[in-house]
Amino acid sequence: MLSPYQHGEVFVLDDGGETDLDLGHYERFIDIRLTKTSSVTTGKIYQGVLDRERAGGFNGRTIQVIPNITDEICRRIKEISRESKADFVLVEVGGTVGDIEGEPFIEALRQMRRELPPEDTLNVHVTWLPYIQATEELKTKPTQHSVRTLRSMGVAPDVIIARSDHPVPQNLCQKISDFCDIELPAVIPLVTCKQLYEIPLTLHKSGISDYIFSHMQVKPPQKPDWAEWEWLIKETNRKNKPTVKIGLVGKYVELHDAYLSVREAVHHAALHHGIKLDLHWIHAEKIQNGDSLEELNRMDGIIIPSGIGSRGFEGMIRASEYARTSGTPFLGICMGMQAMAIEFARNQLGLSNANSVEFDEKTSAAIFDTAESLGLPLNAGPYVRLGLHASKLKRGTLIMKAYDKQRIEERHNHQFEFNKAFCEPFEAQKMKINAQDDGQNLVDGIELAGHPFMVGVMFNPEFLSRPNRPHPLISLRERSF
Repeated sequence: MLSPYQHGEVFVLDDGGETDLDLGHYERFIDIRLTKTSSVTTGKIYQGVLDRERAGGFNGRTIQVIPNITDEICRRIKEISRESKADFVLVEVGGTVGDIEGEPFIEALRQMRRELPPEDTLNVHVTWLPYIQATEELKTKPTQHSVRTLRSMGVAPDVIIARSDHPVPQNLCQKISDFCDIELPAVIPLVTCKQLYEIPLTLHKSGISDYIFSHMQVKPPQKPDWAEWEWLIKETNRKNKPTVKIGLVGKYVELHDAYLSVREAVHHAALHHGIKLDLHWIHAEKIQNGDSLEELNRMDGIIIPSGIGSRGFEGMIRASEYARTSGTPFLGICMGMQAMAIEFARNQLGLSNANSVEFDEKTSAAIFDTAESLGLPLNAGPYVRLGLHASKLKRGTLIMKAYDKQRIEERHNHQFEFNKAFCEPFEAQKMKINAQDDGQNLVDGIELAGHPFMVGVMFNPEFLSRPNRPHPLISLRERSF
């Protein structure tokens, strides 16, 4: 389990891999579906070596960082290559050069480069050029020192990406080339862009693609078609678009990265509908205390995303009640659906103590319950469903209108399920069950009949949204404005 305050959002993959937000960026930019083998952490590496040792895999020999840990890192990189059958494998070593945590990974890359033909590897070093305000100049010393540190570890960069908030003059690129022994075309300045999605176009214009193909002796199969990306940038910068205010009511809004995929998914939908997004980060605890209720009045729509734990949940329930009674478009995702359902049970079904057993184990009206209590099979962990699962949609519902098909596949990440004993009472009061799991008939979604748009889902649609292909459920919600 990852803390949103330390790692940002927990990005869930098709196979149930729980990773940090970096893999979400890769999926959105490259439009691919990754697996848990793409997430290689120090914990996984050491656990793999320990498991092998316990099973007698080393015949009692001494276990060392070199070669045992580094060999395990190399093995996992090669495993990704075999599993994906990719033409290129992109390996990102996070952190800063010189960090003790990263040294085994740097050593593993050195070993792989020695084992493979020269044209089969390319080392790209991303550095930062600090700007000295007093003299109004960029400095290359940190880049020079980080390259020297890398070389002392046996790794020589082939390409340097020089990040900066200010334009990088050609003479500085030449200086980096001279002092770091890098070819001038391989020194790529990357100035901070106004929009994240400008970066691929900026990098392509820098000539890095041609340099990579030349170094790796690969002939590109086709010329890239940048039409969609160019449209995205043009649409992002277009003026005089109608503004829509969206209130994101969450538990971790102090760190926006905790809801990165939600933010990006709404941004994708807004772009494709010609809308300027004005996203408001509203803390659920402040609504719970009555401090931010007035801010909801100014919103054109409300989203309640995922979360864990009782803190702020009553504030989410109050936000859900406001959306229901005011007719404000609303989308509840996982915990957001819990808030939507429990609020409805309390105020429309008269079940004043309605709750989830996550927050009240003794409630007599458990709208959401554990797998064991609901008679569901137990998995090897806290989750009832984790990863990609299929759902059947009910005809004539808003969610069916969004997807325009009856069977869908979405990613799940939750420990509690809707208690089907409440399906009939909900339906009788116009809260429709609009989606069910294709295997176990678990409730995957609800929506309020007669409301402009009030939908809750147990899955996470934001994980499958793409810049050029907004998620249909979030896109439909945008059109409801």
